[in-house]
Amino acid sequence: MQLQQANDGMMMDLYELTMSNGFFASGKAGTRAVFDVFYRHNPDQGGFSIFAGLGQALEWIKSLHFTGRDVDYLKSLKIFRPEFLDYLREFRFSGDVYAFDEGTIMYPNEPVLSVHASLAECMFLETAVLAMINHQSLIATKARRMVRAAQGRPIADFGARRAHNIDAAYYGARASYIGGLVATSTLEAAEDFGIPASGTMAHSWVMSFDEEYEAFKAYASEYPDNTLLLIDTYDVMRSGLPNAVKLAHEFLEPQGKRLKGVRIDSGDLAYLSKKIRKVLDKEGLEDAIIVVTNSLDENTISSLLTQGAKVNSFGIGERLITAMSDPILGGVYKMAAIEENGVMVPRIKVSETAEKITNPGIKQVWRIYNHDHKAVADLIAGIDEKVDLSKPFHYIDPVNPWRDRAFTSDFSAKPLQHLYIKDGVQVREQPKLSEIREYVASQLRDEIWEEEQRFENPHVHFLDMTPRYFKMKQDLLENMRQKVALISDRNQ
Repeated sequence: MQLQQANDGMMMDLYELTMSNGFFASGKAGTRAVFDVFYRHNPDQGGFSIFAGLGQALEWIKSLHFTGRDVDYLKSLKIFRPEFLDYLREFRFSGDVYAFDEGTIMYPNEPVLSVHASLAECMFLETAVLAMINHQSLIATKARRMVRAAQGRPIADFGARRAHNIDAAYYGARASYIGGLVATSTLEAAEDFGIPASGTMAHSWVMSFDEEYEAFKAYASEYPDNTLLLIDTYDVMRSGLPNAVKLAHEFLEPQGKRLKGVRIDSGDLAYLSKKIRKVLDKEGLEDAIIVVTNSLDENTISSLLTQGAKVNSFGIGERLITAMSDPILGGVYKMAAIEENGVMVPRIKVSETAEKITNPGIKQVWRIYNHDHKAVADLIAGIDEKVDLSKPFHYIDPVNPWRDRAFTSDFSAKPLQHLYIKDGVQVREQPKLSEIREYVASQLRDEIWEEEQRFENPHVHFLDMTPRYFKMKQDLLENMRQKVALISDRNQ
């Protein structure tokens, strides 16, 4: 059976279409609403996450459509109204999208992306947008943890073969680069995104020759300026390394070339790297680098360096591309407001689990900086509220609301959400990928506290609220409590 070319517009759960069809039946399809994307926990119990995936999400939203084949399939399910199917045939997104700039350091429970559109349009976006943002944000955040652990040593993405399908490898390479990796072995991503490509040989190259030295010589003949040899096919210290040294002296140096380095992919990496370094230095190959691979993550990298491993760079595979230690970001897509009589009215989701209670209404997130331009908190405000820090500005800590707190005039504030799509048309351009990557690095270098970046027990970034916004949320909760009590009384 030959698979037909899929339309990414159908990347949605069935309930998104059944609800939209139901809105048509009830006359609510055109009612305006606002939905927020946010997440509840940082992966790996970290202090922050990195917002990634916006570029892909914007392109998907702008191109969202349903083909004739899609509509015929939906018709065959016999659950949709004819007028709804006609609507799908001509559909193009016509709403607004607000979002953090890609690469922004983000924290739980703040809206990183908001959709302002008709109910039907809002429904269509949930699955695809969450899949893109959850995946790329997760990988970018994991990559940054590894970059921090490497203490300035470069890391390359070698994970494509262990990724959860080719699109995960492709966009995972993009997210890894945003997080701070320097290269990828995934050529499609390197070509399309402008990421430096990295890669040399596998064990199969060495095994295809009768002698290891002949394999090394053949490789060096083709790549004399980039001879990096994999030396653990047979025995690192008794075969691989001696052959690499021999090649450097007898083949490369007579040509005026230098051995670029060696790579090991097995064994005790800390022990072997120290032994290799001693030999290379003794042989006058001080400039030859040592690259290590083999199921690495931030914990193994930190352990290697603590043990004094002589490693110049790392290649990271499955534990990055799958975010193996904590593979779910858990971003959600929840209604925040809906139109009633021409006015947008806030909506709140209430749960017996306190962390699942949503932040309602149309809002803006402000990042608050102290006099050293360190980000001390994020502040949720109503969309029409002005955050003026030219004088003391009182705010509410929702965890400890009884405290009287204020930002003084030596603080500053920056709005984080920006309008990216207006009436279906993109109005704010995405920066280059290299610029997004540098934006991440600059925030972590200049704005985000070191205490939030540590791996163990990181400082929890404050998410505060303006008094007006906090009161609105509490009033909604009280109204919901009264409604539930009334319903309970009626049913007794």
